[in-house]
Amino acid sequence: MKTTFRIISVIALFIFFTQSNTFAQGCVAIRSTGGICTMAEHPDSANASGYWLFNSNSRYYKSFRHFVGKQEQFQRIALHNNVINKVYTQDLTLTRVLDQRWSISVNLPMADNSRSQVQGTLGKRFSTHSFGIGDIHAAGYYWLFNPAKATNGNIQVGLGLKFATGTYNYQDYFLNATGGKTLGAVDQSIQLGDGGTGITAEINAYYNLSHRFGFYGNFYYLSSPKDVNGVLRSTNPASATTIAVTGDVLSVPDQMLIRFGASLAVNKFDFSLGVRDDCLPSKDLFGNSDGFRRPGYIIGAEPGVTYRMKKVSLYAYCPIAIIRDRTQSVPDKRTTQLTGVYTQGDAAFADYVINVGITFKF
Repeated sequence: MKTTFRIISVIALFIFFTQSNTFAQGCVAIRSTGGICTMAEHPDSANASGYWLFNSNSRYYKSFRHFVGKQEQFQRIALHNNVINKVYTQDLTLTRVLDQRWSISVNLPMADNSRSQVQGTLGKRFSTHSFGIGDIHAAGYYWLFNPAKATNGNIQVGLGLKFATGTYNYQDYFLNATGGKTLGAVDQSIQLGDGGTGITAEINAYYNLSHRFGFYGNFYYLSSPKDVNGVLRSTNPASATTIAVTGDVLSVPDQMLIRFGASLAVNKFDFSLGVRDDCLPSKDLFGNSDGFRRPGYIIGAEPGVTYRMKKVSLYAYCPIAIIRDRTQSVPDKRTTQLTGVYTQGDAAFADYVINVGITFKF
């Protein structure tokens, strides 16, 4: 029985946003709160209630490949004018397992981000940075079927809130056309938060074919009813067209994650291989979708390995991008209608994300 639950715990031990996410990689800015599942093991034992889980997850990626739609803009790297984002996020998650079916969890993300870009007039590269606490996420989770009886498979549902605790108008100095410095809000992709309170919904499921082999699936959605956060996209004055299509101010977007795959237990190791789709929709589920955002999705392969001891687990996951697509935003579509010229912005993506972490049970 214990071996069975090693298999299914791969599902739950690590499914991070969140980010950030992760996770959508680069300018498609999905935060690291995405996809946190709190159950690090199936609650079937006599000690299935009244204990804590603490998880520390480190995530890093470097985004530098530009895409418009699914087409990579190879000339950006060749001309050395591509944007380079380096994002490091430390997620700290504390979970209280209340009984065999209920648990609650709180996630605190901390980020250290940088963005290297070229000042167009001067052709000189410079960097902006952000550092601090991100948007805190709290949620409750419930197993739909009695874990003591549903030992081959189960479904966990979760409902939570993402709070606007991260700075969404973090500022740094930009290089201007005269070679001087201008203070302004850093790019949306490295902001610590989005400025809106959101509602999260999760579904986490597994089914075991044997004591060693099983399947898992996860769905996460963050709904952000707030329209825009009031932060100007650029330190430069916006054009009349940009203002008319609401592209001058930052949007507060929804986020979505779909993840599924298979896992295999071998002694103290759990090996998993899955497919994941990180998505930032062009339109929100509720509320308006004005403002600047870089919508898109990444479909990737996600290999992972976990090593388990009695009360400690170590893991490493590395989602690898297969399909990257920067889709049309609402301002892009409005600009197309207004000018008669098809408009679609670009975004920088990473090739992979590195995730390593540790979980303690106490």
